[in-house]
Amino acid sequence: MAFPEGFGWGASTAAYQVEGGWDADGKGPSVWDTFTHQGGGRVFKNQTGDVACGSYTLWEEDLKCIKQLGLTHYHFSLSWSRLLPDGTTGFINQKGIDYYNKIIDDLLTNGVTPIVTLYHFDLPQTLEDQGGWLSEAIIESFDEYAQFCFSTFGDRVKQWITINEPNLFALLTYDLGVFPPGVPHRGTGGYQAIHNLIKAHARSWHSYDSLFRKGQKGMVSLALFAGWVEPADPNSASDQEAAQRAMAFHLDIFAKPIFIDGDYPEVVKSQIASMSKKQGYPSSRLPEFTEEEKRMIKGTADFFAVQYYSSRLVKYRENDKGELSFLQDVEVEIFPDPSWIKLDWVCVVPWGLRKLLNYIKDTYNNPVIYITENGFPQGDPASLDDTQRWEYFRQTFQELFKAIQLDKINLKVYCVWSLLDNFEWTEGYSIRFGLFHVDFDNPTRPRVPYTSAKEYAKIIRNNGLEGHL
Repeated sequence: MAFPEGFGWGASTAAYQVEGGWDADGKGPSVWDTFTHQGGGRVFKNQTGDVACGSYTLWEEDLKCIKQLGLTHYHFSLSWSRLLPDGTTGFINQKGIDYYNKIIDDLLTNGVTPIVTLYHFDLPQTLEDQGGWLSEAIIESFDEYAQFCFSTFGDRVKQWITINEPNLFALLTYDLGVFPPGVPHRGTGGYQAIHNLIKAHARSWHSYDSLFRKGQKGMVSLALFAGWVEPADPNSASDQEAAQRAMAFHLDIFAKPIFIDGDYPEVVKSQIASMSKKQGYPSSRLPEFTEEEKRMIKGTADFFAVQYYSSRLVKYRENDKGELSFLQDVEVEIFPDPSWIKLDWVCVVPWGLRKLLNYIKDTYNNPVIYITENGFPQGDPASLDDTQRWEYFRQTFQELFKAIQLDKINLKVYCVWSLLDNFEWTEGYSIRFGLFHVDFDNPTRPRVPYTSAKEYAKIIRNNGLEGHL
């Protein structure tokens, strides 16, 4: 099962999750520094990313892992507050620039293509204090930061992700309030953040397009979180509609404006409008784009980056109490099939990824697709011989092979989450997604390959799986 020539095999990390060095060399505080230092049981055992994998001082060790795997691509994120401590270009931290320059240069020296994310959940605290993603001022701040990164690193970085999983981020941060600053705004905050995230992404894409593309010849997109959903009862019309709504509210709410026509899906607009009316709001809780904004947003991605972990079943559930929240607006109940293997929040459903890729192909005009994250967690402590987990990866690669060969999906790059065990947000270090085990009790944070790492290296060497379908 050979993959197409030149197929990209990668692994991913994110700044706050691996770097540590939270206040080293002039770095400013991010919202995750503030949030984890406040304690209060919002993160597993009040753990923090103060040291994490220590990658800020141990990049050479990460590079050894990357070379051991033989990766063709490495997907990582920049810490906004390490580069611009107060979030603006008023003060630029040269030590931060030096750190990322070394990563980029070392990757290129070793024949590895960097895929760089500008923003992976870690907003500079100063910008959160000014309203964060609920404030329209963030659009200007993000564009300034993006232009700074394009001009500083874009001579060597040709594949950019503006914002990581804005769809999941908006929900967890500003609707549910489980991510920093930890303040829920149910039914309103998520939509306000989505509106600003879309505009910030589009604005920075245009900045790249008009100021940098000609000289740098790179590509810019954003990475959308997406699961696959199936109707709980395939013969039920209301469950089928529920499944369509679930896809519209979690994927299409970003993808349709950016890839198709600059505006939200009709079902999202009508659903929120009718719910808002029932709740006595004078207008919809979902903000509207102006015609000018729609034109600005439409077509602002050069490839489709998607991050898949799991699938779910959905059925219709009426919001008869008129409860206020993003999830209630969708009017669905979401649950796993009891027959699926469950690893923490991830259900092992490799065929769901193939279905998702087909959905993207059919809905978004057969775009070039990058899978920028996909993986399976282990509990802690984890066995280095993760043969069972490797089996889930193997099944995933079989589905990808079918998607490319049989469905003609234009898939170019696949990245495992993650290169290293790391700080998994509110779950702290309690689950491990790494190809390499990290001992968080050892000050030197040694990296040791799991069986999966050795097997993934073979896949990369062979550019595919052994045997036939």
